[in-house]
Amino acid sequence: MREFLDMGGYAAYVWPSYVVTIGVIVVNVIWARRSLARARQLVRRRAAGEAS
Repeated sequence: MREFLDMGGYAAYVWPSYVVTIGVIVVNVIWARRSLARARQLVRRRAAGEAS
């Protein structure tokens, strides 16, 4: 198990790249959800304005 975690001496490059990748994916998901929520809110406001 230790050999796997050490990645043949490249662990200092491999594990941080995994962390950065996961971080970018998480930020992308959060950003997309916020953008979708804003778009839905805008559509609701526009639809409510037309109904009046």
